[in-house]
This record gives sequence, C-alpha cells and structure tokens, in this order.
Amino acid sequence: MAIAAVPVRSRLRVHNFPPMIIDLRSDTVTKPTPEMLEFMASAPVGDDVFSEDPTINQLQEYAASLFGMEAGLFCPSGTMSNQIAIKAQTQPGDEVICDEGAHVHYYEGGGIAFNSGCTTKTLKGIRGVFTADQLTEALRPSDVHFPRTSLVSIENSCNRGGGKIFDFGEIQRIRKVCDDKNLKLHLDGARLFNAIRASNQGPKDFGRLFDSISICLSKGLGSPIGSVLLGSSEMISRARRIRKVLGGGMRQAGVIAAAGLYALQNHVERLGIDNDLAKQLESTLNSSDAVSSVWPVETNIIVFELQDYVIPNQFIEHLKSYQIHAFQVGPKHVRFVTHLNLPAETHSVLSSALSSFSA
Repeated sequence: MAIAAVPVRSRLRVHNFPPMIIDLRSDTVTKPTPEMLEFMASAPVGDDVFSEDPTINQLQEYAASLFGMEAGLFCPSGTMSNQIAIKAQTQPGDEVICDEGAHVHYYEGGGIAFNSGCTTKTLKGIRGVFTADQLTEALRPSDVHFPRTSLVSIENSCNRGGGKIFDFGEIQRIRKVCDDKNLKLHLDGARLFNAIRASNQGPKDFGRLFDSISICLSKGLGSPIGSVLLGSSEMISRARRIRKVLGGGMRQAGVIAAAGLYALQNHVERLGIDNDLAKQLESTLNSSDAVSSVWPVETNIIVFELQDYVIPNQFIEHLKSYQIHAFQVGPKHVRFVTHLNLPAETHSVLSSALSSFSA
C-alpha cells in the first residue's frame, strides 16, 4: 500500500518546542525556526567535495566577508573547526598555548594530541581570560629540549568562564606578542557573536587580529548543525584537505548549510535579546535565598553557586517541576544559558520557582 507524502509544512510543526518548556541547560538545544526549515527545504545543492554545492559556497563566502577574511570552510561541528585550525597551523611536536579551561583543551577529547601530535601549555586566566603578560611569561626559550610553540588559541566568549569575554585591547596586545614571536593566533568563536553583541567591536575587528576563526552556527544562532572556519585562502586550502582526512567531506550538504546561512543573515542581531535576558535572570538569582553568588553576567551564560545547605539535585528537580531544565557544572554550581527558543514567560516562571523553593 502506497504511503501518501506528508506536506512539508505539516512536518515542520513537529519540530517546535512545547510552549512552556524552559530549557536553560545550553544554547545547543535550540531547534530550527519554521522560517529556517523552509529556507533549508528550498536550498540548491551540489557535491561539496567537488566544491560544487552553491549553498555551502554562499555560506563560506558570506561568513568570510562578514569578518573581512579571505575564505571559509563549512564543517559539521565547532570541535572539528578548531581541530582543523590547529592541525593546519602546527607541526607534530609543537606546543599550543591556551587557557586551562579552553574548549580546545578541556572538552575536545585530547584532540590536539590525537589529531595534531601537539602538546598544550595552559595558562590560569580569570574565568578563561588570560593576558598578554601571562602569554609572554609562558613562552619557552628556543631550546632543543622544549617543544616549539607555534599557536596561541583564545576562546571568546569563554564557556567554562560563564560567558566572560576578552577585553579587545588585551586581544590586541596578545596579537602583538604573537607577531613578535612569529606565532599564529586562533579564535574559538563558538559564541563569538554573543561577545560581539556585548561589546563595541564588529566582526571585521576580530578578522583583522586572528589567523583563523571558528564560528559556531548551532548554538545561539539556532542552526541544527555546523561551524565555519575562517582564514586566509592558503590556510583554508590546507584545512579542506584536513577536513577530508578527518571524514568531514560532505556531498549535498547545502540543506544543512542553508540553516547556517539563514542564521547568519537573520539571527545575529537578536542575540542581544539573549544577553539581556541573562542579565535579568542574574538579577533574579542574586535576590534568591537559595543562591550564594552569581558570576557577573556578560553574555548569555549564567553560572551561580548555591548555598551550602542547598542540595543541587533537589534544587534542579524543583526547577523541573516548573518545566525549567538546568545543568549542574560543579559541586555547588549551576548553569543557565539563554537562547532563541526560550518562551516569553522564562523570567516570570523562574521567579516563581525560586520564590517557592525550600531546602
């Protein structure tokens, strides 16, 4: 018996969040908007391994132009973008310098060693943010006993730092150190657009300072998948070869690249809404008896510490009874992340949940 085709618009509605689920665990839980899904459904496609997918090519060119960089490469994930950038700008036995909590070091499965054969030297920054002076002090002398430092990586905003952003002047000073010591500088920009919305800089300001930038499309921007690696044409040519080796060569992937293109063209400006909501939630948390302290909020991530007498599991289960999902990130620390799929009632529902909590 033949199965009747389901109209596209009917299928789209299935993907929407239930209206009152308030999922604050991460901005990775975002789902495509109906408009994004429509855009994906109509995307022209081709074979990207032959560089013939028009939608992927458009995404790469658009992202590169935003940052004033020469070229871009669409990748399935931010982790792959970061790992390709590191591999393309180092040699086995080299050393990569980053913060001790940087995603490239802490959350990417030892990929720097596995993929690039490099070691890492970590700096103890403040919530993920280190200084040019710390970088200078960490540099090794030229000696056959030591690895050759070739790359510095910063993460902006800093995930484990609760969304803290680098001061732009400090990035400029870090760039100066890299220039003086002939080091490459990579930016893990998984949430870079949230940082940009919270600062006075634009994408091209960052494009002028970094040899490579990875931007994630599947967090606050709301795309279901993907990242774009940006850099010089020569570096991206090497990166394309590495992507193929890692199994990241895709065929008619314009369907998913279209989501990223739609996100860059339609969802960047609204990230200010997420940052503003995070500030509102920070204020509410600071007034809660269950909360000991809240890390100062700069973008869309809120990390707060519970009082000693509060059992984290009990607190999180209480939030769940209000359809609020949260994420424990330490013995007493809980994280919220704001994003485009949160309902308008988020602030008021959280206020009610906090006021009714008793340990």
